[in-house]
Amino acid sequence: MASNPDFVQYIIDQCCGAGEITARKMFGDWCVYCNGKPFALVCDNGFYVKPTEAGRKMLRVEDMRPPYEEAKPHFYIEDVDDRDYLSALVKVTCAELPAPKPKNKKR
Repeated sequence: MASNPDFVQYIIDQCCGAGEITARKMFGDWCVYCNGKPFALVCDNGFYVKPTEAGRKMLRVEDMRPPYEEAKPHFYIEDVDDRDYLSALVKVTCAELPAPKPKNKKR
């Protein structure tokens, strides 16, 4: 089941204190980016953040779940209503994640 676009927009709005938050539809669900860096997925109306040590220290409840079948476990964030908490979590997570690899230009 794909995620509701209204829920995806809600996640974007809730995380906007961390930087420029965007989302792209991928394989029926969504990848969420902060300043161009992918940090989370929205799958089946659930919010899944890539695991980092800094993020782990901030979590109120650590709940590791795969966002889709055969995926690596991510932090499942159930409480998406606290904007300050989500923005802070996104900031510390993105600070620890590597920069995205540059895309090869097509010739």
